[in-house]
Amino acid sequence: MSMHTWWLFVMMTFVVSATPGPNMILVMSHSARHGLRAALATMAGCMTALLAMMSLSAAGLGALLQAFPSVFDALRWAGAAYLAYLGIKSWRTPVREDAAQVEAEPAGKPSNTGYLYRQGLFVAASNPKAILFAAAFFPQFIQPELPQMPQFGILLATFAVIEVSWYLVYACSGRQLAAYLRRAPVLRVFNRVTGGVFVGFAALMAAARH
Repeated sequence: MSMHTWWLFVMMTFVVSATPGPNMILVMSHSARHGLRAALATMAGCMTALLAMMSLSAAGLGALLQAFPSVFDALRWAGAAYLAYLGIKSWRTPVREDAAQVEAEPAGKPSNTGYLYRQGLFVAASNPKAILFAAAFFPQFIQPELPQMPQFGILLATFAVIEVSWYLVYACSGRQLAAYLRRAPVLRVFNRVTGGVFVGFAALMAAARH
């Protein structure tokens, strides 16, 4: 792989990763609610799912989803349902007027790092288009006359570094919101905005076609 090809991949990935999507919004929301350190668990969950999905695309799952639209549609609808669930849950999260703190959920303990990791994992894995994206995007930068696995490894590592860098940007932005979220009316609006955004992502995913 030439340096020119690699730099082109870096620039395109930088722009793609910067675009706010469900992963970025979730990282920002968790950072605002639970702090930057806790949001690291969310980032880890998102990256685990993304790296796994992109590795699967290299193994041919992207071609399988393209060949069997019904499988893709089933995954897409399941992902849309999960994002809608998160959106409704965020919208309906109760806020205490005295302390403007989110009530702890009896089954989840939202500040628990394992809970945040799993939520990041599920949100990132809820979009099967990531597999198709990797299957279509990565081969554009791989030179067929050279060994492909080392090139794929370089591209995957580069993607991970850029993606995590943007996660940190969004997490720091969320952390800046934390001081304002101590006010109950602001926290209530934040819950409804983030909930509406997740429902919007669910609608987009449900309407998407590969």
